[in-house]
Amino acid sequence: MVPVGRGMPFIPSVLAVVGAGAARMSRDTPWCLEAFYLIPPGTHANEGIQVGRGKSKEAEIKRINKELANIRSKFKGDRALDGYSKKKYVCKLLFIFLLGHDIDFGHMEAVNLLSSNRYTEKQIGYLFISVLVNSNSELIRLINNAIKNDLASRNPTFMGLALHCIANVGSREMAEAFAGEIPRILVAGDTMDSVKQSAALCLLRLYRTSPDLVPMGDWTSRVVHLLNDQHLGVVTAATSLITTLAQKNPEEFKTSVSLAVSRLSRIVTSASTDLQDYTYYFVPAPWLSVKLLRLLQCYPPPEDPAVRGRLTECLEAILNKAQEPPKSKKVQHSNAKNAVLFEAISLVIHHDSEPNLLVRACNQLGQFLQHRETNLRYLALESMCTLASSEFSHEAVKTHIETVINAPQTERDVSVRQRAVDLLYAMCDRSNAQQIVAEMLSYLETADYSIREEIVLKVAILAEKYAVDYTWYVDTILNLIRIAGDYVSEEVWYRVIQIVINRDDVQGYAAKTVFEALQASACHENLVKVGGYILGEFGNLIAGDPRSSPLTQFHLLHSKFHLCSVPTRALLLSTYIKFVNLFPEVKGTIQDVLRSDSQLKNADVELQQRAVEYLRLSTVASTDILATVLEEMPPFPERESSILAKLKKKKGPSTVTDLEEAKRERSADVNGGPEPAPASTSAVSTPSPSADLLGLGAAPPAPAGPPPSSGGLLVDVFSDSPSAAAPLAPGSEDNFARFVCKNNGVLFENQLLQIGLKSEFRQNLGRMFIFYGNKTSTQFLNFTPTLICSDDLQANLSLQTKPVDPAVDGGAQVQQAVNIECVSDFTEAPVLNIQFRYGGTFQNVSVKLPITLNKFFQPTEMASQDFFQRWKQLSNPQQEVQSIFKAKHPMDTEVTKAKIIGFGSALLEEVDPNPANFVGAGIIHTRTAQIGCLLRLEPNLQAQMYRLTLRTSRETVSQRLCELLSEQF
Repeated sequence: MVPVGRGMPFIPSVLAVVGAGAARMSRDTPWCLEAFYLIPPGTHANEGIQVGRGKSKEAEIKRINKELANIRSKFKGDRALDGYSKKKYVCKLLFIFLLGHDIDFGHMEAVNLLSSNRYTEKQIGYLFISVLVNSNSELIRLINNAIKNDLASRNPTFMGLALHCIANVGSREMAEAFAGEIPRILVAGDTMDSVKQSAALCLLRLYRTSPDLVPMGDWTSRVVHLLNDQHLGVVTAATSLITTLAQKNPEEFKTSVSLAVSRLSRIVTSASTDLQDYTYYFVPAPWLSVKLLRLLQCYPPPEDPAVRGRLTECLEAILNKAQEPPKSKKVQHSNAKNAVLFEAISLVIHHDSEPNLLVRACNQLGQFLQHRETNLRYLALESMCTLASSEFSHEAVKTHIETVINAPQTERDVSVRQRAVDLLYAMCDRSNAQQIVAEMLSYLETADYSIREEIVLKVAILAEKYAVDYTWYVDTILNLIRIAGDYVSEEVWYRVIQIVINRDDVQGYAAKTVFEALQASACHENLVKVGGYILGEFGNLIAGDPRSSPLTQFHLLHSKFHLCSVPTRALLLSTYIKFVNLFPEVKGTIQDVLRSDSQLKNADVELQQRAVEYLRLSTVASTDILATVLEEMPPFPERESSILAKLKKKKGPSTVTDLEEAKRERSADVNGGPEPAPASTSAVSTPSPSADLLGLGAAPPAPAGPPPSSGGLLVDVFSDSPSAAAPLAPGSEDNFARFVCKNNGVLFENQLLQIGLKSEFRQNLGRMFIFYGNKTSTQFLNFTPTLICSDDLQANLSLQTKPVDPAVDGGAQVQQAVNIECVSDFTEAPVLNIQFRYGGTFQNVSVKLPITLNKFFQPTEMASQDFFQRWKQLSNPQQEVQSIFKAKHPMDTEVTKAKIIGFGSALLEEVDPNPANFVGAGIIHTRTAQIGCLLRLEPNLQAQMYRLTLRTSRETVSQRLCELLSEQF
């Protein structure tokens, strides 16, 4: 490495340059390129800038401003600066920039340094440009000319500096200028090894940013042969390039398979002394080995028996080395060794053609399940989830069931616990279904809230899929509702009703079981829904028992009525009218309920309409008409289960599709019935689909389609439609609400993708950075995020986005900037739709983007007299909105203050006569108007209630701000 000499104090700042500028370079940049970033001897970047020893921030700023004025005067002086002075002052500007200060001059001087023949001057010029010059700068054309001269110079040092600059800036203009030249440099016979490395990584960077500008041509066949290069640095860089190119153009690079196997064989079979320069803690060339294994995963198993045999030998050798005693106790040794091992196992799983290797891989992973390293346990569980779907290794995975069952209870890390649940789901079959379902139910009682919904879906799927005795299925689902009722979605309890209605042998047992469950003092609302539906259809099957007489059933259901939400009450009213048909002896009692003021004069129009129409129906209709209108639900038409669709949306395809399409006999038989559909009855009302579960007033059922060809109702056959945006992802509404009072955090996360936000707003303008993280090891292709706005929203909110790279590498993160302008007040929020392909499967995710009206709030400090004077001025009824609501969270004073401040208004202390109240003030800034806002929040600790009052000069603003803020408490 280049000695730093007297410039030693500058080293931390140069490393910061690597973080700021080189972060844009490929993560594959070899360590030897670090020399590019080291300031050469004799360059005193901090000469005369002793800011690190300043007594205060103000003193530092004063010193910086003085130095900037001095440098500006030097640049503008009459006397021309020599190369050394120019280099020194440019380097000082770079140092000042790294301290966090803006630099708005010196760019042209840096460009002039590029024409110098001295290495140190040229290096500082390129370094300044890489860090401070924007890709859209007007200087790009001058920079491009200097780069062309250096590339044509055939001086390897200057060529390296030029290639690094291209990769760092990576603009489309540079891609247009050099995408044709760099491949020629890469494959030229007289190019030095260090330049080849830089050229390969530079071309990779340009291909990732502008793939349409990198032409495929004769060089593609020649670049493959770099895998045979004697210099392993060149091979490493070339492998990264070829892997990315092969993912999009597999046919053009299929000849790389045999060369990759050959090179991998030489590495695996070599001793650590043979590759001394590239051996890392006794592991020969681990990074190159991982890259070669990843390249081979772009293709199916080799067809040539010789190549295939050689690859099998390599994989067996890697598995054998994993069993050998460690050659070092250092963690770096085990990390490098395990990195190669896990990538080899991924290749074995990808090929899925060697039973012996699959079983050996499973056994090796089993040894990691109880390893002290959390990361190893996580990776082992994740890999075994995939192995469980293979017909060759499924039985081997099942041998570790006891260890996996204990993991959710004993693991400290929630991500490892989640992977253990995924593995239990993956290894489940008929032989162990009841054991696994029982363990998952047991764990559900103490499981983390973030994964409860997912566990509920998996238990529901497994219970249905492997139910031999349907009484066990009914017991399991009712137990599921009892333990985690809040996380049981409509799809789950709909499915219970389908199966009960479609199977005569379980109807009586289901009616008896839900009747007994409803007798508990506290029942979850989902249990009331299931009970109301099943008793309304099959309550007559248990009416002969005096303990469950018709009147007892009615009183039991009606005792829950006042505790339920409107949709559940609507369902219970439908159950009551069904009772009129099933049990004429309770007709009078039910009519009295329907005739009561609480029903006929109900504030909810849906409940009022049902009560009026059901009462009229029971009064005027004859027994025969009632029997026809309220006949028992017919069997539902056969359709695929929607529970799998919900799980797929939540987790991505790898946990559902891979398992359901696995080549194993155990996925052939599927239990259960179809999806619920309303039955045909006379038109009594037009309720919402979620409330009208008994089918009153619904359309006739669709005819049953042909049975699925696979013989299974749970097979995941949901179509991919790239043109249509997906419905909002599960949980996105909750995440959206959490962002009302904050600007940064994780907006959405599933097994494949993480979406993070970082935003700032000032007056009517804002800027949001959206970070898309690929959580898998597989590249996302055709990655296309789109902002969707309604016509009204487009008129009131201006959004400008920058495109992102259509390919997102495994484990990588890409960033998208969104510029925002509030034109006028608005109520809706834009929807962010992300579409991409993962492993050949189309993915479609939609989330609401938390751009809300309060983001354009500017706090305003006011005295008590000014506040109440303004409060009285905004006294018109249309200017005030008030909401009284129950507290959803503990009523903590400090939390409430933080939320009001996070909402955007100023929190005014000692303004309200009641010190327990909170008052705030601010101004909503839009392009067309400024809207003053006053708020007052009055907590009632005894009643656990709030009263929120908002007054603004515009009614729509008051209404929207009240809706947003009331949801926070």
